[in-house]
Amino acid sequence: MSWNRIARVAAALMITAAIAVPAIYASVDREQVRVGGDIKEPKKIKDVKPVYPEAAKAAGVQGIVIIEVVIGTDGSVNEAKVLRPVPELDRAAIDAVMQWKYTPTLLNGEPVKVIMTVTVTFTLQ
Repeated sequence: MSWNRIARVAAALMITAAIAVPAIYASVDREQVRVGGDIKEPKKIKDVKPVYPEAAKAAGVQGIVIIEVVIGTDGSVNEAKVLRPVPELDRAAIDAVMQWKYTPTLLNGEPVKVIMTVTVTFTLQ
């Protein structure tokens, strides 16, 4: 095979990759939708309260942990990422949120993953 032919094949592969990669990312973006506009927040059907960490209680730590979640097509929480931390409470908040369950969100009659923000409040009584 000549170097000229190899160069043409390599160029063709690079052009194909440049076209295919954005198409792959575009299809992934459509699979997850963010709550807002026509996309309504799904209804929580299973709520699990966080376990207040003893060390945080003893230290008098209170606060609100803000978490971004990805809710799967079956309504379960697939991913959770802390957006606004309270370091002593983050793990307990994530552990609780990962057990929450929601009604599936439909877009054009098909279930879709949903990205939304939730809060977990820790208050000492």
